[in-house]
Amino acid sequence: MTKKNTARLAGFVYLLVVITGIFNLAYVPTQLIVWSDAAATVNNIMSSEFLFRSGIVAGILCYIFYLILPFLLFDLFKEVNKNMAVLMVALAATSVPISLFNMVNKVDVLTLLSGAQYLDALGMEQIQIQVMLLLESYNNGISVVQIFWGLWLFPFGYLAFKSGYIPKILGISLMLGCFGYLIFFFGGMLFPDISIPHLIKRPATFGEIGTCLWLLIMGIKEKPNKQQEVQA
Repeated sequence: MTKKNTARLAGFVYLLVVITGIFNLAYVPTQLIVWSDAAATVNNIMSSEFLFRSGIVAGILCYIFYLILPFLLFDLFKEVNKNMAVLMVALAATSVPISLFNMVNKVDVLTLLSGAQYLDALGMEQIQIQVMLLLESYNNGISVVQIFWGLWLFPFGYLAFKSGYIPKILGISLMLGCFGYLIFFFGGMLFPDISIPHLIKRPATFGEIGTCLWLLIMGIKEKPNKQQEVQA
């Protein structure tokens, strides 16, 4: 497979990560979860159970695609700096088992709302409270795993910047995005009373979506190897 084909495949897989991630992390929660009203949240999930289940499936698919993606990028960037490419893969891959295990919280919500006989001992109010606790636990897991979602962007951005395969502004945005994620997590954890704007993640969003689309649409400009240069 040529590097251009590898780049386009990586861009396609990246796009799948983006689409499934947005559906699971953004669309489904806004449709179903009302953080100030446990009863409304439970009613929404029970009345739109297929949507909730679809979010779980999309999330699992997202993490599978996310595991494949850095290996494709490794193949693309290994000649730029192999050590940084290995670091990129390691940091990205580390997040996947954490993310998949965290998804169990959402599956447990379905168990609580399954109507199983052994749940008769719990009143509806208790079930509602436990559902909200599981959803909060899922969000806490997402907050923690975002550390790795940020860390992998630095070696990725460095490789993108150095390679010349994509515009350097995207590589810079990816590296800045790393610090945006870290500031958002550690700042929020250490100083919970201070509201850290989501705007701080904007460089990561620009860098990731921009790189995804560039690889998918433009591919890369392959450099001639030394033998071709000599023959020329």
